[in-house]
Amino acid sequence: MRGGREKGVAVDVLGKLNVGAWESIHWGRREGQNRVAIWHDQGLGKALAFVPQLKQVLAPSLSFASSGTTMILKDIMCFFNKDILVIKPPKKSPLLLRMSVLIFSMACGVFICSVCLKQISSHARTMLMELQIEKPSLTRLNLTDGVPLLHYPKPVSFNRSECAGNPVRFFAILSNQRSGSGWFETLLNSHINVSSNGEIFSVRERRVNVSTIVQTLDKVYNLDWLSSASKNECSAAVGLKWMLNQGLMEHPKEVADYFSRNNVSVIFLFRRNLLRRMVSMLANSYDRYAKLLSGTHKSHVHSTEEAETLSKYKPTINSTSLLDDLKDMEMRTAKALEYFNITRHMILFYEDLIRNRTKLKDVQEFLGLPQMELKSRQVKIHRGPLSYNIKNWDDVNRTLKGTVYESFLQADYSS
Repeated sequence: MRGGREKGVAVDVLGKLNVGAWESIHWGRREGQNRVAIWHDQGLGKALAFVPQLKQVLAPSLSFASSGTTMILKDIMCFFNKDILVIKPPKKSPLLLRMSVLIFSMACGVFICSVCLKQISSHARTMLMELQIEKPSLTRLNLTDGVPLLHYPKPVSFNRSECAGNPVRFFAILSNQRSGSGWFETLLNSHINVSSNGEIFSVRERRVNVSTIVQTLDKVYNLDWLSSASKNECSAAVGLKWMLNQGLMEHPKEVADYFSRNNVSVIFLFRRNLLRRMVSMLANSYDRYAKLLSGTHKSHVHSTEEAETLSKYKPTINSTSLLDDLKDMEMRTAKALEYFNITRHMILFYEDLIRNRTKLKDVQEFLGLPQMELKSRQVKIHRGPLSYNIKNWDDVNRTLKGTVYESFLQADYSS
């Protein structure tokens, strides 16, 4: 019988090794071969006698383990095919190797991502710094020679009558919340020929997709959008205020193409001191629920008494995430400038408008308007040094000291 023959071969081999008596021999079938599994459980003296001989013949196929006074031979697999003895070492688990490769790959990925984020952040800050040191804002105008900027809308909701021959310019104010855009828009609307219709896209239904956005813009620029700011018949410039987080950055290419196709002039309005913007955002968010003004929430006020009441609340800023939050603000602004660089545009900073009201003349020139003195009834809420307006000022001061944002700690304008 073939199995008995191979068992005899196994016993014969073990006998030649002078191993001595083995506890048991188990054998069976696997993949067309007869398998004999061999192990020994003898005292330490006998084990030491046969181990050197066994290692010479079977090494490096063997693995040994010692425990106390006993040495046990383990995991030896002997495969017999006909009269040939084949020793097959136990398979080593690839788990350790796979884990090592995985950990190495993760470490490399984290390193590469951190380098990329630093480069993007540095690029965004460099772009903003270049904008801030530029001389007049009109140097940032992107004009296309020969492109007509005048429009003659034909609204369906009313008749322009004698003003039908008066040209209209289209504009859009692109900004962030709490960057002075509300105050700036009231200045524009004080011009007798300007209709700026506010944050139209704060209503989500108007920015569900590109189609609803285009329909809304068409209605505004055709003078069919009616609001308290509408001058209707004889408007010389019509537009809206659009926050970056109101669908604008979700469809930048389509919106930029629309602006270019319809000759919409873009006015970027940003805030240099992002820490002051953060204070204003947190205070405004708090008042939405606190309603400090006799149970009424107001984002903008028209009296010093109301401003003083709202300024009494001093927000606590998360100093742990502060640096990352400031970087995110910068990157969003840089992306907006990059996306809409193809449009006819100008860039303004809130701090410049506060210091120098002649900047408003640049805006009127940009929109092709007759020069007028622009006024607003809005009153600034947070005045004075930031140390007066931040509850955990010491934490914020320590976090920003020695960083690229240290300048935010200083007063950036007198009022």
